[in-house]
Formats: sequence, structure tokens, C-alpha cells
Amino acid sequence: MSESPFERGLAVRRAVLGDAHVDASMENATDFTRDFQHYLTENVWGDIWTRPGLERKTRSMLVIAITAALGRLEELELHLRASRNTGVTRDEVKELLLQVGAYAGVPAANTAFKIAAKVYRQIDDEEHA
Repeated sequence: MSESPFERGLAVRRAVLGDAHVDASMENATDFTRDFQHYLTENVWGDIWTRPGLERKTRSMLVIAITAALGRLEELELHLRASRNTGVTRDEVKELLLQVGAYAGVPAANTAFKIAAKVYRQIDDEEHA
């Protein structure tokens, strides 16, 4: 029997974002947010992220660029951290954010660079602790 979209999504979500983040999201879900967590896991992670047309790394890069361009800063920070699990390098993020500057505007890229620098400092501190 094949996995449901929710089960596939949960596996990909855990692989990309990490168990700690997913566990916290699920545990912190309320009656108000629980349906959204299910929707997100099933549809975004289970249907979109599992499609064969793009590799996981490419999807990760797209999410970083789109969230930076749209100014979805909390999501950008989450996916910058997740890039450790998807193979997106810091140099690739730099190129993505330069592209964001060219096509979505310098202010969006400027903010995204600041967030990326902060995230990378935190990661470096965690790795050296």
C-alpha cells in the first residue's frame, strides 16, 4: 500500500526542516491551526515537494528566492536554515539573493542578505558550541 500525501509530506517536511521544527509545529497546533498544519503537510509537502519535475535542492532554492522577493521573512529564515538539509550552499544563496535584487528590488535583497547573514552566524555558533 502506498503512502498517503500526508505521510509523504510529513517525511519530506521532516527531511527538509528537521524533526525538531516539525514536532514543534505539530505539538503547538491548536484547534484553530491544526487544519492548516494538515493542509500544509499534505498539499505543499506531500503534493508539491514530492513531484518528480524538480530536485529537492532546486525546490529549496526557489523557496528561498520567492520568500526573499515577497518579503516573507520568517519563512525565508526557516528555509535558509533548512538549506543545510537540501544541499543549497551559501554561495548559491548569495547568487539567489543577487538575482532577487535584480528582479524584485534592492530593498528585498538587502533585507534577505541581512537575514541570511544572521542565520549563518547562528549556524556557525551552533556548530562551534
